[in-house]
Amino acid sequence: MSSTAAAPPIPEDPEARSTRLSGPAFWAAFVLASCGLMLTVNQVFNLGLGGFRPISTAYYYLIIGFFGAFAFLAFPAVKAHKARVPWFDWILAAATLGLGIWLATEALRIQLAGWNATAPDWAAWLALALLVLILDGVRRTGEIVLFFACLIFGVFPIVADSAPGFLWGVQFSPLDTVREHVFGTESIIGIPMQVVSDTLIGFLVFGVVLSATGGAAFFMDFALALMGTSRGGPAKVAVVSSATFGMLSGSPTSNVLTTGTLTIPTMKRCGYAPHYAGAVEACASTGGALMPPVMGAAAFIMANFLNVPYAEVMVAAVLPSLLYYGALFLQTDLYAVRNGLRGVPRSEVPPLLPTLASGWYYIASIVGLTVLLLAFRIEAEAPFWVCLFLLVVAVLRARSTGFDLRRFCGLVVDSGQAVAQLVALIAGIGLIIGSLSITGVANSFSRELVQYAAGNVALLLFFGAVTSFILGMGMTASACYIFLAIVLAPALVQAGLDPMASHLYVLYWGIVSFITPPVALAAIAAASIAKSSPMVTGLMALRIGILLMLLPVLFVLQPALILRGDLVTILQSVLTASVAVVLIASAFEGYVYKVGATPLWARLPIGAGGLLMLIPEATTDIIGLAIGAASIAALAVTRGRAAA
Repeated sequence: MSSTAAAPPIPEDPEARSTRLSGPAFWAAFVLASCGLMLTVNQVFNLGLGGFRPISTAYYYLIIGFFGAFAFLAFPAVKAHKARVPWFDWILAAATLGLGIWLATEALRIQLAGWNATAPDWAAWLALALLVLILDGVRRTGEIVLFFACLIFGVFPIVADSAPGFLWGVQFSPLDTVREHVFGTESIIGIPMQVVSDTLIGFLVFGVVLSATGGAAFFMDFALALMGTSRGGPAKVAVVSSATFGMLSGSPTSNVLTTGTLTIPTMKRCGYAPHYAGAVEACASTGGALMPPVMGAAAFIMANFLNVPYAEVMVAAVLPSLLYYGALFLQTDLYAVRNGLRGVPRSEVPPLLPTLASGWYYIASIVGLTVLLLAFRIEAEAPFWVCLFLLVVAVLRARSTGFDLRRFCGLVVDSGQAVAQLVALIAGIGLIIGSLSITGVANSFSRELVQYAAGNVALLLFFGAVTSFILGMGMTASACYIFLAIVLAPALVQAGLDPMASHLYVLYWGIVSFITPPVALAAIAAASIAKSSPMVTGLMALRIGILLMLLPVLFVLQPALILRGDLVTILQSVLTASVAVVLIASAFEGYVYKVGATPLWARLPIGAGGLLMLIPEATTDIIGLAIGAASIAALAVTRGRAAA
């Protein structure tokens, strides 16, 4: 049977509006989303609308109430309820909203009276009801692996004193565990929920607004106008458009299903093999989650863990992202040269200037967002200003964009769904963090890990890579990062590694599973569009995106690659890494510019030379460059010079 015949149907966009949200459910969701978003704007800008200025903990409880209730309307308990909202989901939504409002009204009392230790039993039982709802929300919005992780760690304090070795911790009674989770500030309203509520909601709304006003289509047309007619143009368009849109949406799988439906068929039509086309799109979409200025939820949480402005995380992530996309771009170009592929006919390419004129405001929004983040450092407010700008332009251009009141209501609901899904997941993940924190295991785990590794940095990095990869299979990138930022990143820092590099290391390895079999969600989504074998596409994506696995090791060992250190070291590292990327891309694609196709005997040493140059040592840099240059010279002599 051919791989084409075995291709699965195109999956649904995980961020598309829930089919349950129609009729009364749509308008109930609209009200919940509107209240939640207005509450966020009121808090972020400190407006005090109607004299309403809740304390921080009250605000977090309200966010859980409004968006947790939304989650019960949007996400079904079982697949059979995918198209409708059954009566019990209405009750669960109302209960979540009611408990959130109750906790908000009691927030000051909870704080002053220390309810995390002294709450009356009746309050603890109500808190338990909220925990049950939160766990069900995780089950509905996340993978089953994450649900069991939250459940097991959530009850862990009850048996912490019986746990073996480095998992031993302080024990709590069942009701005391509930009190700490709900009334304390380290669990469901801990750092992750604080970051989501204080900073991230605006960026989620920005991604929805960008998509709803036609941003994805513009970036596709813009990339097509720039590079569509060049050799292998469709693949380059996929790299650029997916990188541009992905860095704003932050969701690899959704990015594939948004841009890939256009780029993958075009790549196939221009001669790219189906599995290669799918792999290129999967890699380009996955890298978008690591590309500034937005990068996804985990990057904002990282800034909070490190206690640095988000702008520092952005700056640190720039160079690795550019190297990664440079490698993708080179490989698609070398593949096109080797196989004699051409671009899209000029008649099918939109003209550049009219394309810019029709969507200049999308580019302006990216520039504006970057300036607000880097120059003014107003992380929480920035996305709302950019959203307002895009909405005003969409309204003024309503005749061409078709943006009307109906689409605005849909945009509000879509924004609410994006926030609700993340809030439901983060509330559950808070149970993991809270348990590790109150029992003291979070600190002891990292110390024990350093002791087990006996100071061996390579062993620590190996532990980190394997753990991150495994967790990344069953958790979202944010969940994986948060868990490991608590237990693993401190161990890397204690071993003497740069804190920013250590946290980025964990984040990168959590993302790798999107293009790595057996899970490879982004590659599977791309394969369904390309009508190719998911496993073959995943393996090709792993090969094309191999730098995504190498980069975190490199910048941990050489922080200059995340722009830490003196200027000379940074420039030297950039130059060395760039040459290494060219050599590795040439080896993988079997073609060297100005020399020609490369046989296996030359590809192996060229690739080895590139890998040696990635090691942050002057000696290995020189040896790697010498091996690569000698192999290319030998190839030129034996085969003659051929024009690229």
